[in-house]
Amino acid sequence: MKSIKFLVMDVDGTLTDGKIYMGQNGEMMKVFDIKDGCGIKEIAIPAGIIPVIITARESNIVMNRCRELGITEIYQGMRDKIRKLKEITEDLSQVAYIGDDILDLQCMVPVKEAGGLIGCPSDAVASVKEVADYIASKNGGCGAVREFIEWIVY
Repeated sequence: MKSIKFLVMDVDGTLTDGKIYMGQNGEMMKVFDIKDGCGIKEIAIPAGIIPVIITARESNIVMNRCRELGITEIYQGMRDKIRKLKEITEDLSQVAYIGDDILDLQCMVPVKEAGGLIGCPSDAVASVKEVADYIASKNGGCGAVREFIEWIVY
C-alpha cells in the first residue's frame, strides 16, 4: 500500500453515527465506536500514521475522545477544511482522508488527485462514495474508520 503519513478524519457521520443528542438544557452526547478508537490508537499510530481531526462542528466531547486516543492534531470549527489540510501538509499524496458528506469533498477531491487515499462509511452520501477508493462495509460510528485503517496498513 502507498506511504501514508496522515489519517485525516471527519467526526460527525464518520467517527460517530452523525446524530447529535441534545437535552433540554443543551447537553450534547456523541457515540463513538471502540473499534475505531482501537484502530487509531493501536494500529495507525504505531504504524507511524499521524491521526488528524478536521471537523466543521465544535465539541468538548471530541476533545475528550481525542485525548483518550492520543490524537493531538484536532481542528474544530473548520468549514474551509482544505485550507487547514494544506497548512498541515502540502503533500496531499501522503494523506488518507475519511469522511461522509459534501463538506468533505473539498479535501477528498484534491487528495485523490494528488494520489492520496479516500475512504468513507457505507452510509456516506452518494457524491462521497463516487470519489472514495474504499467504501467501508460499516456505517459511520460503527467501525468504518477501523476498516479503512486496516485497509491502509495491512
